[in-house]
Amino acid sequence: MRVVVAGGGSVGTAISLDLVDRHHDVTLIEQVPANAERLKAKLPGVKVFPGDACEFACLVAADLRTADVVIAATGDDEDNLVISWLSKQEFGVPRVISRINNSRNEWLFNESWGVDVAVSTPALITSLVDEAVEVGAIINLMDLAHGKMKLIEVTLASDAPAVAQKLTLDELRLTDAVRVVAVVRSDQPMTPSPTMRFLEHDHVILMARADATQDCATAFIG
Repeated sequence: MRVVVAGGGSVGTAISLDLVDRHHDVTLIEQVPANAERLKAKLPGVKVFPGDACEFACLVAADLRTADVVIAATGDDEDNLVISWLSKQEFGVPRVISRINNSRNEWLFNESWGVDVAVSTPALITSLVDEAVEVGAIINLMDLAHGKMKLIEVTLASDAPAVAQKLTLDELRLTDAVRVVAVVRSDQPMTPSPTMRFLEHDHVILMARADATQDCATAFIG
C-alpha cells in the first residue's frame, strides 16, 4: 500500500520506518525544510517530502490522491484534524488514521473531521495503568468504527464465570456482538479456539459492539 505520514517527529519517523520494513510505499511530509533534509539521510527507503501538510497545495504535490492510507502524526491536534479533513474530503483517501495528543480533544476525532481511526497515546497509557490495578474490570483500549465498536480488555479474577465454572469459549455462548480476539496468559499471546478454557489472571482481549459490553461482563466478570 501507499502510505503518507504527516509529521516528521519521533512518532512519524518511527511509523515510517516500521511501514517500510513491512514493504509499504511510504512518503513522509515534514514541515521544517532542515528537518526534512536530515530525515532523508536518516530514513532509507522513505520518500521525505518537505512541506506543510495542512496546506492543500502541499498535499497535491505529495500526490495524496494515490494514497491508500494517510496518517496524521504531528504533535498538534489542530494540525492533525486539518490534515485528516483535507485527506478525506478533498482527496478521497480511503483510510485516515489520526494521532490524538491531548485526550481532552478525543471527541473531535470522528468522521466529521475525516478520521477513520483515532489513536490516543495518553488514553492507551491510562488504560494500561488501569489494567495494572483493576482485575475483574472492563478496560476500554480503543474506540473503532467511529465509536460503534470497542477494543476492550478484561483481566480475569478467580470468581469470573468463565474461570469458576471452567467453561470453554464455545460454552460461554457469547453473542454475535462480541468476539474474543486474543488471550494473553503468562505474558504469552494465545489464539482463542472453541475449546479454550480460561484461567485466573488471563488477559482477555475482546472486540465488542459499543452497546454489548454487558455481554462481556456476564461472561468474564464475577
